[in-house]
Amino acid sequence: MHVVVADDEVRLVELITRYLEEVGFTTTGCYNGRDALTAAYEFQTDVIVLDVMMPGMSGLEVTRALRRQGVEVPILLLTARGAVTERVAGLEAGADDYLVKPFAMEELVARLNVFGRRLEQSGSRISLGDVVLDPSELRVWVGEDELELPRRQFTMLEELMRNPGRVLSRQRLFDAVWEGEVDIRSNALEVHVSRLRARLSHAEGVVITTVRGRGYRLEATGTKTDYGTRTRPVPEPGAEAGNGAELL
Repeated sequence: MHVVVADDEVRLVELITRYLEEVGFTTTGCYNGRDALTAAYEFQTDVIVLDVMMPGMSGLEVTRALRRQGVEVPILLLTARGAVTERVAGLEAGADDYLVKPFAMEELVARLNVFGRRLEQSGSRISLGDVVLDPSELRVWVGEDELELPRRQFTMLEELMRNPGRVLSRQRLFDAVWEGEVDIRSNALEVHVSRLRARLSHAEGVVITTVRGRGYRLEATGTKTDYGTRTRPVPEPGAEAGNGAELL
């Protein structure tokens, strides 16, 4: 299980990440909220541990930003002793749990393990907007209508839906969809992403974008982001979605 740990106390981040790695977790350490937000999108993150009172972008702001983008990864907030209002605000912002400083590392691990068991026991269906995907039955619905997708498009959509709001590199999608069968220099990926986007054109609440030089992203639409309100785009060849992204 991969855990992103963010706190402006550098020593604390080092202690937490070292301990977690010793007991079997993989980690990414961050020292401010913006780096934590970036890490949540760029890594295959299972749990995020956030200090509430970080300067610049607080843990509450990171939590709200992730939830607005449809990222449902579990979030555990670190709060000061007696900061009841912070804990309530964090839970209302979308956090799943909190831990009061100072805390024992064993308790942190126990709480992370609870998240791990929930992930294992949760239903297999994945949803974003009005798109629902069932990996076990290989079925997809848009609203109340079932959508039949070719195998490669289904696998691509599953990979994107498991990482909402995150930029997935071309290599990662090739590995997931073709397993090395297709030359990385071919345009097969672009063709399949374009076809998948066309199949999802009547879906509400989701859009596939490409981030130039980095890869592809499935994100919630009609929600506020750090760059304004994301709305359903009009699919025009070469149209730009702003902030370095263009529509497929």
